[in-house]
This record gives sequence, structure tokens and C-alpha cells, in this order.
Amino acid sequence: MADPRTEPVAVRARARAWGWRHSARKAWAVRGVDLDVAPGERVLLLGPSGSGKSTLLAGLAGLLDPGTGPDDGTGDEEGALLLDGVPARTARVDGVRAGQARSGLLLQDPLAQTVLARCGDDVAFGLENHAVPPGRIWERVDTALAGVAFPYGRGHLTSRLSGGERQRLALAGVLALRPGLLLLDEPTAMLDPDGAVLLRETVTAVLAATGATCVLVEHRVGPWLDLVDRVVVLEPGGGVVADGTPDDVLRARGAALAAAGVWVPGHLPVAGRLAPAKIRTDRPDPGSAPGTGSTTADHGAGDVLLEARGVAVRRPGRAVSAVADVDLDLHAGRTTCVVGPNGAGKSSLALALAGLVAPAAGTVTARGRLADGVRSPHPAAWRPRELVRRIGTVFQEPQHQFVAATAADELAVGPRRTGVPEAETARRVDELLTRLRLGHLARANPFTLSGGEQRRLSVATVLATRPGLLVLDEPTFGQDSRTWAELVDLLADLVAGGTGVVAVTHDERLVEALADDVLRLAQGRPAPVPVGAA
Repeated sequence: MADPRTEPVAVRARARAWGWRHSARKAWAVRGVDLDVAPGERVLLLGPSGSGKSTLLAGLAGLLDPGTGPDDGTGDEEGALLLDGVPARTARVDGVRAGQARSGLLLQDPLAQTVLARCGDDVAFGLENHAVPPGRIWERVDTALAGVAFPYGRGHLTSRLSGGERQRLALAGVLALRPGLLLLDEPTAMLDPDGAVLLRETVTAVLAATGATCVLVEHRVGPWLDLVDRVVVLEPGGGVVADGTPDDVLRARGAALAAAGVWVPGHLPVAGRLAPAKIRTDRPDPGSAPGTGSTTADHGAGDVLLEARGVAVRRPGRAVSAVADVDLDLHAGRTTCVVGPNGAGKSSLALALAGLVAPAAGTVTARGRLADGVRSPHPAAWRPRELVRRIGTVFQEPQHQFVAATAADELAVGPRRTGVPEAETARRVDELLTRLRLGHLARANPFTLSGGEQRRLSVATVLATRPGLLVLDEPTFGQDSRTWAELVDLLADLVAGGTGVVAVTHDERLVEALADDVLRLAQGRPAPVPVGAA
């Protein structure tokens, strides 16, 4: 028999002139939102990066706290944001007390939703907090894990998960609560193509079975159009500027949305400074063998910067290598993209290439100008100052590399540590803030930026030191089409100037636009598929 306390009841959501401003920020993250979402409706929320989509989801989830005084909240709120007529924050607290999840939010960053050491316990955590009877908890946990095709059992350690595997676990934790309002923030951004299809199928099945209301944020619109009833468009600082059926909104505003950065079907982004030979319109089969399909570049390789031979890398606490037997040369003025399914070891390999972990087997050796001035040719043995001047690393989770209180100070950290004069440091900071559309956020705390803004800032922090080699883990995660094109242009300029780039990515368009070589890793195989032309 179903437990009436934890069965979903579709929620009505309503915003009236609602806005939110993060603490210590002058600009409002979102403002003037008027919106009604009927019980059981499925709404796709669109808008350029920084338009407040994630902030609105967090508000609907009851996670924003204005406090009761000027110094005890996390920001300022105006207007009303209601779930079934109750303020969203009150609805969340009352739902926990009543044993029923009014809303459930899947965040952009799955690491932020990982709480406990074992996967089963992590899914059970929310159920325990919602007072689900103990006898029902593990059945709900197993059902949720199976529903997202989670590849491991309850006892698997969360520390051993890849980013995409962690995203599936986070979704299982949300679905186990059976919320009446399902809030999804870029749910497929960290997933490989097969995983993204599976997640959409899972969400579709859950909504069909439960009738729950759903508000979804996605930059890439096409794959979700069959699921949603309605599209709502937000404008930075301007609230709702379009609201209607998917066909009506995209027909009337498709070109304008694309120009504003939304990934609208039929409107592809243009990376203006890429050489024509680097742009192609054909889409090779993602499962094709390396070396097949069109090539993305015909220029020759520059000097070898980094050489990997027989490299194996282990995740912490595991005896079995995440990836093994990698042979790879990274060249100046050339881009290598590392692709493959979640859990194949892409991020682990990136850490070894970046000198941040020593390989469990084999060698990673700097060559040519990358090795000038250091006593050891192995990056894992370099001192931090030696490493940051030579190899710049962008982590999968942007927050892992933020150490300063403002975006401008964050960009200045690397140059200052490497002895760049203050005037030159300031010039680099201003240039990068402008180039990546972050100038209006120069004094903002990096942790209050949107996911897409954080990603651009994390890329900019490594560019500020002008290293000879860039190691990027999902560099285009969370970007609208306009900022995606700007990032691609910037990377293309760096490659043209002789910088070597290796990018771990699920973004097929990035591979098409930039890759000179592709390394395809296969999950469950001891060795990668060899490098081939992209």
C-alpha cells in the first residue's frame, strides 16, 4: 500500500513581482517575475546565462533565506513566491515536518547534493529527513537507483563516482522523495549522450506516473520539447518576457532567443574567429571509430609539450585503475578532446596530465618549452609556482578553484603568485572580464554567480597566468550559445598562438569546432581507444 504521507501531490507554483538579490550584490539576480504554474504542468524555463533561471528554481525549492533582519539572511527578497498559496520557504519546512516533499531540486552541481559516504545512504538521507517510515526507506532507495540505471549497489562509495555518475545519484535522491514539484537545473549537462537520453526517459516516466509539476532549466532546448507543455523566457533584470506553448514561443521569438544565447533548434551558434577549416556542419556518428568522419583541421602539430606513456590513474581508495595504458602526445598549437561515457576515467586522466596527481603506472613527461627551468621533467613533482606557470587546469566543479572574495580578485590570484607586475595583472583581469562578459560581476563573490558564470570565471582564472598547456574538464558546461561561442573563440585564439589544449568533454559541438585529435575512452576497458583525427 502506498504511504499517503510520501505520495506526490502536484503543486501549484505562483510568483508575483518576485525578485532576489544575493548578499553584498548591488544588482538583482532576478526581478519582477510574474508566473503561474498549474498543478501537473511541465514548464521549460529559458533565458541567457545570468537571467536568474537557477535563482528562481532555488527560490521555488525554498532554499533562499532573506532572514528576519539586515544581517541574518543570504540575500534580499521582494514580491511573493508561493507553493499552493504558501511561501516557498515555509512550504519546504512544513513539508519536512509533515513527512512529504513539496518540492525536489536537482542542482547544476551534483557534488553539492552528495552528503554521505555510501550511495544507498545518500539516497536514504532525504527520506529519513522527511520522516518516511524506516520499513519503506530501502525499497524506495532501490527503486530510485534502478529508475536512473545507477550502475552500483547501495554500498558503493560516493567518493568513487565520476561527475556523471554523481548526477544520476543526485537525481535518484530527488526522485526517491516523490516531490509534487520537480525542479531540474541543467540535469543532463554532466552526462554522456546515452546517459542524457536515459535521464530524459526517466523524468518522462516519473512525471507520467506521478502527475507531478515540473519546472526545468536547460540551455539545449530540442531534446526536451516533447516533454514540456509550456515555455517561459526570462530576461536579465526584466522578468518574464515570453510565455506560451513551445511552438508559439519558438516560432515568434526563436531568432531573438538564439541571438540572446538560447540553444534554439535550427539556430546554431557561430564562433566568429575560428578559421573556416575548423567549422563543419556534418555530425559524425559518436560511436564511430577514431579516424573516421570529417577532420576538423589540416594544420600540422607543433612541438610536443607533454608526453604520456603507459599511464594508469586510480581514483582515491580504489585498487583498480580508472584508466590504464594511455599513450598520448600533447602538442603546442593543437587541441586534443578526451571523450567517452561517464565513469570511463576522463577526469582522472586529466588530473594526471595536469600534474595534480601522480600516475599509478607509466609516466607523464614535460618536453620542450614546457620543461624549461624545472629540475624534474614530471609535472607531478613540480612546485605549485612552477606548475601554475606551465599548466593551467579547469576542474569539473568550478567552485573547487575559487579562493578569493570577488571575481576580479580571483583572476588576479595566479598572476600575483607568479610575479606578474601589478599593472600587467590589472590589464589581464580587465581584458578577461570583458572578453567573457563578466565585467558587471567584477566585485561579486564567485560563489554567488550562476553555474555558467562560474564556469567562465574558472576558465578565465587559468588563462590569466598564460600557461603553455591548458587542461580543461567540461569547459563549456552551463553555457548559453553566445557565451559558448565566445569561449570557443577564445580557446581557438590561444591555440592559434601556440597554446596546447586538452579538453575533457561531452559537448559534441566543442569537439567539432576545436578538436585536432580525439582520445576516446571506453568504460570497463583496460585501455583507451587510440588517438585519431577528430
